[in-house]
Amino acid sequence: MIVMQDIVRVFKNGAIGVRALDGVSLTIDGGEFIAIAGTSGSGKSTLMNIIGCIDLPTEGSYYLDGEDVRHHSEDALARIRNHKIGFVFQKFNLLPKFDALTNVELPLIYRGENRNESGERAARLLEKVGLAERLHHKPNELSGGQQQRVAIARALVGQPQIILADEPTGNLDQQSSKEIMGLFKQLNFDGKTLVLITHDQEIAEQAHRIIYLSDGRVEREVR
Repeated sequence: MIVMQDIVRVFKNGAIGVRALDGVSLTIDGGEFIAIAGTSGSGKSTLMNIIGCIDLPTEGSYYLDGEDVRHHSEDALARIRNHKIGFVFQKFNLLPKFDALTNVELPLIYRGENRNESGERAARLLEKVGLAERLHHKPNELSGGQQQRVAIARALVGQPQIILADEPTGNLDQQSSKEIMGLFKQLNFDGKTLVLITHDQEIAEQAHRIIYLSDGRVEREVR
């Protein structure tokens, strides 16, 4: 599903170029559950942004479902993000003025889908993640773990093939982290490809494969 070869990402700082990624090559098969681990500054989030088509590499090739995304237009990249990839972030990124149902429904609203159908799908997903009784609660009325469940439902609502999760347990207590990881494992069991970015070794070890980054390079892989 994902093939990356010699990926380089250089960020300009005045006249100086900083190589956030320096020749990263990796392959991710459909249905895999992998963790990308490393310390702060290792290149984890930069790699996630490229996998998620939020950013493009400076050099190297990235094939998603056999297509080289470097040659896609901005509109084509936006369609990939909206249809093929679901994102889960450490800070949840929920809109505070909307309730859980509307937050989950938003990606479908942006697509222009029927509101009745999108609302029904959002409600079913909130039920699936254990929030059937919280549909009309706003983010500030939910716990951190519940907010992350809303974020996961939102990531799933567009029926993506891939879920990218960037430090999804970073703001959660131990019990909530355990519950969220259990939910991710179930999603992977159901067939989703799951890519988890983390600095937490205990969280990383729950994946089927760990790719360790250091100074923008793949240091080692552990299965």
